[in-house]
Amino acid sequence: MTTSIPLVPKSHIWQWQGQTIRYQTAGCQGMPIILIHGFGASSDHWRHNLPVLAATNRVYAIDLLGFGQSAKPTPGKPFDYTFSTWGDQIAAFCQEVVGDGVVLVGNSIGCIVALQTAVTHPQLIHGIGMINCSLRMLHDRKLSAAPWYRRIGSRWLQQLLSIRPLGHFFFRQIAQPQTIKKILLQAYGHPEAVTDELVDLILQPARDAGAADVFLAFITYSHGPLPEDLLPQISCPILILWGTADPWEPINLGQQFSNYASVNAFIPLEGAGHCPHDEKPEQVNSILIDWIRQL
Repeated sequence: MTTSIPLVPKSHIWQWQGQTIRYQTAGCQGMPIILIHGFGASSDHWRHNLPVLAATNRVYAIDLLGFGQSAKPTPGKPFDYTFSTWGDQIAAFCQEVVGDGVVLVGNSIGCIVALQTAVTHPQLIHGIGMINCSLRMLHDRKLSAAPWYRRIGSRWLQQLLSIRPLGHFFFRQIAQPQTIKKILLQAYGHPEAVTDELVDLILQPARDAGAADVFLAFITYSHGPLPEDLLPQISCPILILWGTADPWEPINLGQQFSNYASVNAFIPLEGAGHCPHDEKPEQVNSILIDWIRQL
């Protein structure tokens, strides 16, 4: 096991395409790492990883456009909330802020953002760590192969939420402390990791103007790339970590990604749910530090 002395992160603001982007940094040596959060989260979701990884590396955690303390412009004015947009954001961040090639580490949809960045800007990416990658089960191609009742039900729900007043009402019901805690307890394999601090760091950005529209734009985003579209195009090394108790992204489906040539290793994390970096940070930090050192 690798041990290290935690370093205190600092918060910063970066202007990208006229939009305010918040990011956090820690560490001043070693290969740069960018941590990319999942849907509904923020750079604060890496609070147990950023300071520890910074003992051996220069580490950044970023709020994607539309999340955390970053700007939340109206969808389509001028940005759509797609993996192409977020991939461009990460690539520009590498060039303008980091000024160097990086290792990307993502959770959930953050994994697909990392893959998208590596496909469009391969010269910037030295490696990718994927933690419980989103399988995008609401994608049109995935739904077309699903049972008819699930296909019809999912599309009906998406169409219903696309009606703005109904969508905003639905979002307000979700953006409540008790509801967020219930969702997290479902997603996490370790219920003790679902603290009041965690609930609050997810709830606060949800109260920002524009948060509901971002949520609804992504919920109805049923196209764009699937991870299996991007993985064959990646040439840099990939490490995949997967919580065995993830109820949303089953590990038996995730293990199929280990067949791609760029994947160095697929490591199951026993008992962890959808967010192992927050549930079992000591184990995840140790694995990442050792893997990045080998890079």
